[in-house]
Amino acid sequence: MADEEIDDVDKAILYALQEDARSMSSGDIAERTGTSDSTVRKRIQRLESDGVIKGYSASVDYQRSGYPLRMLLFCTASISERGDRIPDILDIDGVVSVQELVTGEQNLLVTVVGETDSDITPVAQELIDMGLTVADEVLVRTHETTPFGKFDPEKREEDDP
Repeated sequence: MADEEIDDVDKAILYALQEDARSMSSGDIAERTGTSDSTVRKRIQRLESDGVIKGYSASVDYQRSGYPLRMLLFCTASISERGDRIPDILDIDGVVSVQELVTGEQNLLVTVVGETDSDITPVAQELIDMGLTVADEVLVRTHETTPFGKFDPEKREEDDP
């Protein structure tokens, strides 16, 4: 958890960075939030050091980059080990994300990308070799994301009476 409470300015900064961290300058964000450029830079540094901002990455369209298959593998690991398994799973070639699930029998969701089925099948086998059970496989057609709406200052204003 953050060392300091997340306020409306922090939320607006987070929303702006989720929209487009690459081209959103601290000056642009300052204009949106009604604060100074230096305030925004200090807030971003604090959010990074508190672990609220974990990093910055590109959103890759795997299909357009030559890897049209995106497979979700629902796995089961022992409850005591599931969190410890995540770094090893992320080291498997083709794995792009792992989510720890806290309800249901399947408690790890592994996302794999590949060019063909022969790229995905070895990943499932490696998971099995690690002692995990692969309970279900789902082929994904599209995957879109959006910034978290509770951080959007315009939506927060609409919610206020």
